[in-house]
Amino acid sequence: MSWLVTGGAGYIGSHVVRALRRDGIDTVAFDDLSSGFRAFVPDDVPFVEGTILDGDLLTRTIRDHGVTGVVHVAGFKYAGVSVERPLHTYEQNVTGMATLLRSMADADVDKVVFSSSAAVYGTPDVETVVESTAKNPESPYGESKLIGEWLLRDMEVARGFRTTSLRYFNVVGSGEPDLYDASPHNLFPLVFDALLAGRTPRINGDDYPTPDGTCVRDYVHVADLARSHAVAARKLEAGESLERAYNLGSGDGVSVRQIMDAMARGTGIVFQPEVAPRRPGDPARIVATGEAASRDLEWAMRHTLDDMVTSAWEARRRVA
Repeated sequence: MSWLVTGGAGYIGSHVVRALRRDGIDTVAFDDLSSGFRAFVPDDVPFVEGTILDGDLLTRTIRDHGVTGVVHVAGFKYAGVSVERPLHTYEQNVTGMATLLRSMADADVDKVVFSSSAAVYGTPDVETVVESTAKNPESPYGESKLIGEWLLRDMEVARGFRTTSLRYFNVVGSGEPDLYDASPHNLFPLVFDALLAGRTPRINGDDYPTPDGTCVRDYVHVADLARSHAVAARKLEAGESLERAYNLGSGDGVSVRQIMDAMARGTGIVFQPEVAPRRPGDPARIVATGEAASRDLEWAMRHTLDDMVTSAWEARRRVA
């Protein structure tokens, strides 16, 4: 038994690689290193550098390493940028998924755990998102993730594939001191970069209809997330049935103001964030329940907000 992790040198993918190994599952990491780092992959894990668009390389990798299932994390993940680069987003996330599924079919491999996104919901009109909440993606990124889920569904019907898609919101923290989020668009790296540069972090809007006036979002620790990917892989490998999609959410959410307070505590840098005007299109609250994933995938919020901040800060400071 061996599982391929596409995007295995990225922030989330590298945590998934290590979670699989802790579960005793042999792992192969596949990544084009466009945003990942070779150093994120342990030396004793086979690593293949290549693009998800190279079907021949994918097929050879699957066959050469005796791969029996795939955790598909690779993709273009910047929702805001996807509006400016729709063709690139669709190529990486839709054509890439189709290429991967074709390679899997050619190699007689039929199990997939897909890294989907809460972006498939767009701006929900409910207090707490559940898996059946209407899908109204508002960016090419969200659309491409939803299409990815459709492709998996179609391969279930056409080829008997066994799949599940894991939808999550804001992934933060670090499960290993040498793994960190290097995204130029995510809140935690943006705040850390500002603090390290002596700048004051910023809140976009403090007049929302929330308890403290700032936006409420669902933040989950990357190590908790990776563990549920490994559980999903293990269950698919064992022939157990899973739902087509699961939300990995807290059910509560935290506000941007709470994040900033935790940042001051966790970094030891006292600051008062600047308040800027609202950004167009930012909803007041987006929070998901994780009840189904708790039932089937051992999903749990094992880390506090302070854990999320301190683990991420310690990992980021190693490369400061």
